[in-house]
Amino acid sequence: MARVVVDVMPKPEILDPQGKAVLGALPRLGFSGVTDVRQGKRFELEIEGDVSDEVLASVAQMAETLLSNPVIENYQVRVEAGDSA
Repeated sequence: MARVVVDVMPKPEILDPQGKAVLGALPRLGFSGVTDVRQGKRFELEIEGDVSDEVLASVAQMAETLLSNPVIENYQVRVEAGDSA
């Protein structure tokens, strides 16, 4: 089993009200030094067998059609290193 991760983030030109809310809350909670926050989504897909270029292309198609809104979001597909346990 392999794990493929899809990270989805709002495009830079898109307003991120959730990120702004987090940014406003951090100083009230005693955290300083953060100048911007962007909030996104992370999907972890457990894949049977080896992760080939074909599998990654399929996951990218999943991200394009279901996991993200390509009009306002960018996504990145990556294979997560397996645990040695």
